[in-house]
Amino acid sequence: MLFGSALLSQAGENDWFVPLGPPPEAHHRRINAGETVGVLPGPPVTPMRQTERKREPSPPKLIAKIIWGADASYTYGSGGKTKIADWNLCPGDLQQLMKSASAKLGVTYGADSFSLATFDGDPVKTPILFFSGVRSIKFSPQEIELLRNYVLRGGMIVADSIAGSPYFYDSFRAAMEQAFPDVGFRKIPADHPIYHMMTDVDKVNVSKNPGVTAPELEGMYMFSRVGVVLSRYGLGCGWDGHAVPLLRQAEYYDVNSADKIGINLIAYAVGYASLGRAESKPELYGALDENRTTDEFVFAQIKHDGAWNAESGGATRLLEQLRQNTSLRVSLKRVPVQPGHDDLSSFTFLYLTGLDDFHWDAGAVAALRRFLDAGGTLLINNSLGLHTFDVAVQRELKKVLPEGELAPLPATSPIFSSVFKMTEANYTPAALAQNPGLDQPRLQGISLRGDVRVIYSPFDLEAGWQGMDHPLAKAYTPDSALKLGINVVMYAMTH
Repeated sequence: MLFGSALLSQAGENDWFVPLGPPPEAHHRRINAGETVGVLPGPPVTPMRQTERKREPSPPKLIAKIIWGADASYTYGSGGKTKIADWNLCPGDLQQLMKSASAKLGVTYGADSFSLATFDGDPVKTPILFFSGVRSIKFSPQEIELLRNYVLRGGMIVADSIAGSPYFYDSFRAAMEQAFPDVGFRKIPADHPIYHMMTDVDKVNVSKNPGVTAPELEGMYMFSRVGVVLSRYGLGCGWDGHAVPLLRQAEYYDVNSADKIGINLIAYAVGYASLGRAESKPELYGALDENRTTDEFVFAQIKHDGAWNAESGGATRLLEQLRQNTSLRVSLKRVPVQPGHDDLSSFTFLYLTGLDDFHWDAGAVAALRRFLDAGGTLLINNSLGLHTFDVAVQRELKKVLPEGELAPLPATSPIFSSVFKMTEANYTPAALAQNPGLDQPRLQGISLRGDVRVIYSPFDLEAGWQGMDHPLAKAYTPDSALKLGINVVMYAMTH
C-alpha cells in the first residue's frame, strides 16, 4: 500500500518547507562589555614551519548528500531568521550518522555533498548517494540516466522523506520507477540482511504514528542486491537527535530506531559493494542452437511478478561446471520463460528463484501442472534464504499440486549421489547461526509416480554457484552449492 497521494495531504507542499529542528539558541556572551582578556605569560615558542605541519588524511568518502532544489530564508515567530534549503533541512544528519556508523564498524568514513551536475557517476568513488527532502523532487532525463547507470554499475541510492512528506516520497518514487521501469519498488522483508547487518531492527517507534512498530523500507532489487532504498518515514532528524517542532504532521523514526536503521544501511552498502560491481558485468551466454540435439540441457528460468532474477552469473557458472564434470551436452544460454505465456513443452528442467513474494495466475498454474505431469523437473531456490519467499513457495505450489506436500528428502535419495556422493555440506555463517550443527545437504521435494519432480532448497544455492560473498545470506558455500546443483541437474536429466 502506498503512503498516499500528495493530493490527500492536509498541508500544501510549501507548508512542509520549514526548519526541521528547534530554533537556534542565542549565543552566550563569554566576555561582558568593558572586560579585557590579558595574555598569560609563558615560555617563548618557536613557530612550526609550514612544511613541518602534518595533516591527518581525510577519511574515504562513503556517501554523498545530493544538492537539489531551492534555498530560502525562514523567519521564526520570535523574529529570528535562518537559512533553509530543500536538500539540507537537517544539516547534521549525515555527519552524525557517519560518526555512529564509524564507531560501530570500527572504520572511519566521511561524507560529501555535491550536485548531480558535478557527479561523474562512479560508484567506486562514491558508493552511496543520499537524497533528503520534503518537497517534490524532479530530475532531468540526463539525471535519470546518470542515476540508472550509477546503480547498475554497483552504486546504492538512499532516499529519506525526512519528515514523512508525501510530496518528496511520491515524487522520488515516481522518478526511480522512471529510471528502472522493469524493476519496481518492493517492500523489504523483515528478515532481509538490510535490517540485521550490525544490529537487529525488529521494532521501531515513529512519531505521530504508533501503528508502525516494524521498520518500513522499500527497495529496488538489482539482482540479489538492493540498489535503491526509499524511506517513507523520516530518518535524518533521528540521526541528528532532535524533534520536529514546526511540523505537527511530521512522521519520523525516533533516535534509537533511526540510528539502528542508518548504521545497518551503511554496513549493507559496504558489505554488498563488491557484489554490486561484480553483478554489473553482463552475463555472457552461448548462442542457443535452434537445431540442438534432444539430449542437450537447457537452463530455463521462470519469470514471475516478484524479484525473479536474483544472482547474475550463478547459472552460467553452474553450467560451465556441468560441462567440465559430466558428459552432459549443455547449452550455456539461460532462457527466461513465463508459464502460461511461453511454450514449456521443449524443456525438461525449470528453475525458480526469488527474494520475496510472488503469485502465479491460473494460466501459469495450469502450464506448470502440465509440465510436471509430463515428467519435467522444477528446481526452486530460496535466494538469500528469506522467509517471505519460503511462504510464497509453499502457497503457490499448493495451487499447482493441491495433493502434494514438500517433505525433506532422505539421505538415501539418489539426488545426493547422482554425480557427487554428498553425505556432508557446508553452509554460510548465517545459515549455521539459525541452524546450529547443520552439516548435511538439505533439500525438500514432491514426488510424482516415484520420481522427485519438485526439488526445493530453502538455503540459497545460486549464491554459492555465483561464488561471491552475500553477507548474512542463509546459503550453501560455493563447493557444496556447485556439487549439489550438478547432482540435481543430472537427476533431472536421468529420471
